[in-house]
Amino acid sequence: MFVDSAKITICSGRGGDGAVSFRREPFVPDGGPDGGNGGKGGDVIFEADRNLRTLMDFKYKKKYVAEAGQGGMKRNKYGKKGQDLIIRVPVGTVVFDTETGKIMQDLVTDKEQFVAAIGGKGGLGNSNYKNSMRQAPNFAEAGSVGNERLVTLELKLIADVGLIGFPNVGKSTLLSVSSSAKPKIADYHFTTLVPNLGVVELANTEFVLADIPGLIEGAAKGAGLGFDFLKHVERTRVLIHVIDASGSEERNPLEDFLKINAEIGEYSQKLISKAQIVALNKIDLTDQDSEAYRELTDYLTAEGYAYFPICAATNQGVHELLNAAAAVLDRVFREESEEDLLADQDRIVPIRTEDEPDYRVVNIETDNGVYILSGKQLKKIFNSTNFNDYGSLRYLYNHLKRIGVIKQLKKMGLEEGDTVRIYGFEFEYTDE
Repeated sequence: MFVDSAKITICSGRGGDGAVSFRREPFVPDGGPDGGNGGKGGDVIFEADRNLRTLMDFKYKKKYVAEAGQGGMKRNKYGKKGQDLIIRVPVGTVVFDTETGKIMQDLVTDKEQFVAAIGGKGGLGNSNYKNSMRQAPNFAEAGSVGNERLVTLELKLIADVGLIGFPNVGKSTLLSVSSSAKPKIADYHFTTLVPNLGVVELANTEFVLADIPGLIEGAAKGAGLGFDFLKHVERTRVLIHVIDASGSEERNPLEDFLKINAEIGEYSQKLISKAQIVALNKIDLTDQDSEAYRELTDYLTAEGYAYFPICAATNQGVHELLNAAAAVLDRVFREESEEDLLADQDRIVPIRTEDEPDYRVVNIETDNGVYILSGKQLKKIFNSTNFNDYGSLRYLYNHLKRIGVIKQLKKMGLEEGDTVRIYGFEFEYTDE
């Protein structure tokens, strides 16, 4: 089974909590706090692997979580960093952020890596909270939560030259005689349901040739194999447009050529601008004096397309076609750079939770006279609070006061004795 797209959930590791600890040594009075910091959570990393061919593994496993960081320890010892989670995908995989639809990374070379979710930061130990007023802080910072996101993986085959055309025009046969590939071949529509690759070896060069599933009218709108076909065409640098020049299925060859290009152009103007040469297949069955054949060749000549009469089944004209494709490919290679492949893509980059625009925002709601607070940074500080320690509770209150939440609550009508709820815990507000 060829699987070329998948949706998975990834989550980086949670940061380790800071430690609450005090020195306990003989003959050392009032040793003071010595709680160490927590370790950073593991990152989620995608890595391209040329030994993989499909996204089959992601059909069965849908969630991937990196290791959490270790908590801090006494004597100011840091917790161990969480192990990174490396997710291996085939070369040619594009990673999208599902929510926005934007590209995160395009993995086009073997062993290329991309950090898709950054691990949470480790929390500070209580030794970091000691000051002249607070000599023995009995609280520490909780580690940051991991970054969770839904991503879409899409595999686009990396081939130098792609064979396009209607179903049953001889693309698979051409691939089989041009390379060592052995695609399934039969005399019915949609023999090729998934792309096939082969390596073409010529005297002075070689290139990867892809037989891409046949296209039908409406593919740019998703009909037939639709987008599954067109996304694989995006990777190729040169297109060989295979036409049944004999019209053996009672279709007009020129109309076939125009329909295919119309679908490609509707999907992407960048695709239709790719270098394209034409293979007039089944020339052994073609009446080259017919009006349909002359109409086709006259149009191709007038539009500047190079065309080659071939018979893929007997190898007639195939060598000349492949040499022409290699020459065009060499020219395209010289003209383009790798960056051109993604020049128009609007990307996003992974960020830590603390870097998100709404990280410090505190949301305030009311319910039957109860003021309910929530927010990402607030939750982290709340999880760090020791409710049995006055200094820790004071730290939470000062944070809310410093960022203007107390002032905002008073504007909303908060008075002494009112209830404030933070993540399930309720407090009775008291003026200073």
